Amino acid sequence: MIKEAMLYEKLDDQKVRCNLCGHRCVVPAGKLGVCGVRQNVDGTLQTLVYGSAISQNVDPIEKKPLYHFHPGSGSFSVATVGCNFQCKWCQNWQIAQAPRHQSMIKVDHTSPEALVTAAQNANCKSIAYTYTEPTIFFEYAYDTAKLAHEAGIANVYVTNGYMTTEMLDAFHPYLDAANVDLKAFRKKTYHKYVGAGVQPVLDSLKKMKELGIWVEVTTLVISDVNDDPAELLDTAVFIARELGVDTPWHLSRFFPHYQMPNVPATPLSTLRQAQEIGQEAGLQYVYLGNVPEDSNTHCHSCDELLIQRQGYYIAANKIKDRKCPNCGVAVAGVWG
Repeated sequence: MIKEAMLYEKLDDQKVRCNLCGHRCVVPAGKLGVCGVRQNVDGTLQTLVYGSAISQNVDPIEKKPLYHFHPGSGSFSVATVGCNFQCKWCQNWQIAQAPRHQSMIKVDHTSPEALVTAAQNANCKSIAYTYTEPTIFFEYAYDTAKLAHEAGIANVYVTNGYMTTEMLDAFHPYLDAANVDLKAFRKKTYHKYVGAGVQPVLDSLKKMKELGIWVEVTTLVISDVNDDPAELLDTAVFIARELGVDTPWHLSRFFPHYQMPNVPATPLSTLRQAQEIGQEAGLQYVYLGNVPEDSNTHCHSCDELLIQRQGYYIAANKIKDRKCPNCGVAVAGVWG
């Protein structure tokens, strides 16, 4: 379904400026933005993916990953094709990069009302806009999110964070949580491997925190790309200072994929070192992902085991009234 886009302005000569993501594309008539799913049609910016769900699944919220947001609950997960990044290690490139590869992919035309109904029928506590970059299907997510809140269902973004403040201001009344993929902390890394800049991501993280959105951060650690200890320390310090020491940081292991088939999987020792760096920077919750490691949540004060996980599933949750049952310290998160 083609629908007029939100968050754009009309310019001279039938050009438009899209104010949805950090690229702020100026799009001539007949052309597409960087994302490949927003097109200037005779001076009007249109979204080409409204209602076009490429994927619909019920996932555990831990898979997003969100470890401190309704743990153990189901999250109805939806995506369309397209992305405003071009990550060389993209794990979902078949759908995220489909417009650039001009792939012909069958999609299900699903209304926002149908998504909310499906989430209700699956007893999900949240709807996650995920798999590709949800910012590029903003209008679809926005309309769904409003209906979800009316139905008592939370909304979650799994995002690269490359959105504008205008987008966050518009969406934040309905956005409850986000996992933001902070891919690196160096400008050159973003430009070389992603095709974007890092500053808009950092700005989005701070903006989300200001708006009261629950935020968790993920970094995919890749050998000789973003695994330098000094860079990892800078990332950890940023999270601690700007978002708070109680912000969970997920460090995920890279495996060869997409345009990086010859880059080796990240050594476990590198991940453990990154975890230590995060803890030394003061972060209370640093988790390892894509590895058979301990992903449990411990009290940052007394080390009491609070949440025991088996893969993406919860084996035990001892948190009571948002506190550690052993020492009574508050545990950051959304537990209701």
